[in-house]
Amino acid sequence: MGEFVSVTLDDTGVATVRLDRPKANALSSQVLWELVEVGRQLEASLPRAVVITGGDRIFAAGADIAEFRAKPVGWETAHAFHEALGLFERLPRVVIAAIEGYALGGGLELALACDLRVASRTAKLGLPEITLGLIPGGGGTQRLARLVGLSVARRLILTGEPLDAPEAARVGLVDRLSEPREATAFAQAWAREFAQGPLVAQGFAKVALNRGLDGSLAEGLALEQALFAQVFTTRDAAEGVASFLTRGPGQAQFEGR
Repeated sequence: MGEFVSVTLDDTGVATVRLDRPKANALSSQVLWELVEVGRQLEASLPRAVVITGGDRIFAAGADIAEFRAKPVGWETAHAFHEALGLFERLPRVVIAAIEGYALGGGLELALACDLRVASRTAKLGLPEITLGLIPGGGGTQRLARLVGLSVARRLILTGEPLDAPEAARVGLVDRLSEPREATAFAQAWAREFAQGPLVAQGFAKVALNRGLDGSLAEGLALEQALFAQVFTTRDAAEGVASFLTRGPGQAQFEGR
């Protein structure tokens, strides 16, 4: 438990990471390093799924711009963002962002490091760094383009204009929409579904998706083949195959091993 970042674990194994830095959950260097510590704790304890939320008013309005005026923080800020966000991206569990209000700049970059995004219908998402004479420094130029394609990423990054949640869903930036103030509960319910699933296979799928795009198609296919062979040795795979053959699809009871 940090000053601005807390974690709770429910009885289904879903961990909820909550940002609480009034007024706008600005991602100061302290908040980012608290996220690093939380990410390391989750990496060590491995809950069954993770939700990241800023509460029922705002997800995160971006980096703490006041820090930019105090000292030259470009490299330090980028390093803190990459350290924190990389931990959540690599976590071998499904990580879901629950977005209310605004997810701007570094806030959106945090959401982009998650596997899935739930947003309130009234939420707004964007990367406005260009309006400050800056560019995204927490992975936004890379993760956004990989997620929604180069054309949409160019528009959002070069104009700095935000998207409302329905439009973000249309272009693939948001996966599911919720009613206002219900994004966290919606994301937690979805996370509980993943928590009951084949956790090792979910982790392998993340590796294949995240690392496979870093190289050539041939390299990605080789990685997939190796992971496919590995996952066959898990108890969940044995249960999934046996259940399919005896009871049909969708009936397996996975242990997460």
